[in-house]
Amino acid sequence: MSTCNAIRMNTRGTVHIFPLKKRSRHLLAALTAVVLLACTLSAQNSAPPAASPSQTEASQSAPPPGPIYQSKYRGDPARSDSEFAALAYMRVVMRAQVGFNKQYGHYATSLTQLIHSGTFTQRMVNPDRGDYTVGFKSKKDNFVIIMTPKLLDTQHRSFYAENDGKIHAEEAKAADADSPVVETHHW
Repeated sequence: MSTCNAIRMNTRGTVHIFPLKKRSRHLLAALTAVVLLACTLSAQNSAPPAASPSQTEASQSAPPPGPIYQSKYRGDPARSDSEFAALAYMRVVMRAQVGFNKQYGHYATSLTQLIHSGTFTQRMVNPDRGDYTVGFKSKKDNFVIIMTPKLLDTQHRSFYAENDGKIHAEEAKAADADSPVVETHHW
């Protein structure tokens, strides 16, 4: 039978060896096991898991996923902040066209004519809208606004709207009047 001893040194530097009681030995063994377990878990958490070559290639070629889009309101059709901004711009242009038509009896034929109509400002005439480019065609009885993303993907769809108040979207190609409707307005 083996015995466990505790070593103590007093203030004078004298070393004393004491036999540990059975209860103290169990406590010491339990404490040692906990410390070893903590060290093992810490080492596992700090070392990244080994990735297969195909996983390594995929992670290098694909961009890291962005933050998940939070809807700005109930029924928000946007999938990203960029889409939200593009749709908001379209709504402003559509409202401005409706107001312009009520005031002058026809739609504006250029974005410049819409300045100060509704909330449309001078700055909004610029067709470069961040991740999107504005396409605007208008006659006195009809208008078309197209928002084309600089990079077409699931977070940057193409949008299309006419004077009927319907906004259409396409994920894989330029949106047109036959694309699915994502939002309808009745002004």
